[in-house]
Amino acid sequence: MDGGLAMIGAGLGAGLATLGAGLGISRIAGSSVESIARQPEASGEIRGSMILTAALIEGVALFACAICFMIQSKSY
Repeated sequence: MDGGLAMIGAGLGAGLATLGAGLGISRIAGSSVESIARQPEASGEIRGSMILTAALIEGVALFACAICFMIQSKSY
């Protein structure tokens, strides 16, 4: 019984991590496009900040999914 609950929890955790990362990156992208539209001369700096922040979010989401899969594999 406990193994099944761990699998459900791991699946939900991985899904929530992926969903949160997707929402965060989409918000960053939308805000940076608006910023570039307002100040086109600062597009290089804005784009660099956007890519760095998106990479950090992806790293955290990947780490969360890896932890969820580790929990899932230990449930047996």
